[in-house]
Amino acid sequence: MTTKRQFTSKTVLISGAGVAGPALAYWLHRYGFAVTVVEEAPALREGGYKVDIRGTAMEVVDRMGLLPEIERASTAMRGGDWVDASGKTLATLGPDLIGLRGPRDDEVLRGDLARILFDATKNDVQYLFGDSIADLTEEADGVSVRFRHAAPRVFDLVIGADGMHSTVRRSTFGPEAQFAKHTGMAACVISVPNYLNLDHWELVHPTPGQIVQVYSTQQHSAKAQFIFRAPEALPERGDIAAQQRVVAEAFADAGWETQNLLRLMTQSPDFYFDSVSQIHLERWSRGRIALVGDAAYSPSPLSGQGTSMALVGAYVLAGELNAAHGDHTIAFGNYQTRMTEYVDLNLTLGWNNANQMVAADKRGLKIQTTALRVMRRLPWKGMALRSIMKPLNHASNGITLAQYAPTTQHLA
Repeated sequence: MTTKRQFTSKTVLISGAGVAGPALAYWLHRYGFAVTVVEEAPALREGGYKVDIRGTAMEVVDRMGLLPEIERASTAMRGGDWVDASGKTLATLGPDLIGLRGPRDDEVLRGDLARILFDATKNDVQYLFGDSIADLTEEADGVSVRFRHAAPRVFDLVIGADGMHSTVRRSTFGPEAQFAKHTGMAACVISVPNYLNLDHWELVHPTPGQIVQVYSTQQHSAKAQFIFRAPEALPERGDIAAQQRVVAEAFADAGWETQNLLRLMTQSPDFYFDSVSQIHLERWSRGRIALVGDAAYSPSPLSGQGTSMALVGAYVLAGELNAAHGDHTIAFGNYQTRMTEYVDLNLTLGWNNANQMVAADKRGLKIQTTALRVMRRLPWKGMALRSIMKPLNHASNGITLAQYAPTTQHLA
């Protein structure tokens, strides 16, 4: 005879309180898991650049009931101008071209999205801010975790949602250099005063091998972004002074507002700098430990898909753990199977974007700018835009979401 038994709540430690971590925590709590999130930063990181939520990821957000919050936080960009060294407009782009988003897609600041996800989980999930994992030891019936500050604990499962430079990945799978694939680009993002008086508008100044962007934010301030060709060997993480020197040297002759923006760089409260790289792993799990989001399959910031992949990956990983009644030996394999094609599509997209976004020389820059200027006037603009959007639409919708029953009751 079949009888019901209560699902024994499994304990899960998630490393990282960015996007993937809280999104995973949301779904795991909904399925009855006891979740702890550890985050190295002393508080929620609310800065950062604008990020896109596209395709299937919007369906995930809808299933979370967070669409109203996302819509309220939307950057609502109206368009932007490509400008030359003197500030003269070379091409004006509408929101469709400047953001390469479909009608249902949206864009928010990364920090706003982090806050939305945190608020949706803070009453149900334990957060340990200002701490990190010092050591992981997998045992027969769990993972023994030693923290930098908190007392040691044993968890049934540990999930690394701690980004491109994942601590969990390094301790479980090996050094980052084994898995990182450098695109030949670097990126820097800073907050600056909105002294250009931009109103939901973006300015882009391209030069060979580089792009400077400035866009307004909802907080009546602005963000400046520097993207440039760079060697793989860059200053170490944490050496902000050296990183700022690299950016200043790279853009020393860029013209336009660049020198003003570089002067403001040293005053930015949320300076960001990193290589534009991808993460490639054959497997995203080992024993009771798994990875999600950028820690497992970063497509690079220039893909425009990292945030969406984090949201989708969190949904699938949590759903498969629920479907397997918490049995990681089944769930982790099914997570990989369901996600592989989607991940591969987006890694390819990210690599192509990184190699096409920045013109290598003056001739390439002229072709790029002329194409953008002319396309806005063509009677077949819609067809041209659909052609440009096709790879992105294919990648962002490259997975069909399963329906995972939100239950903590299982048959035995």
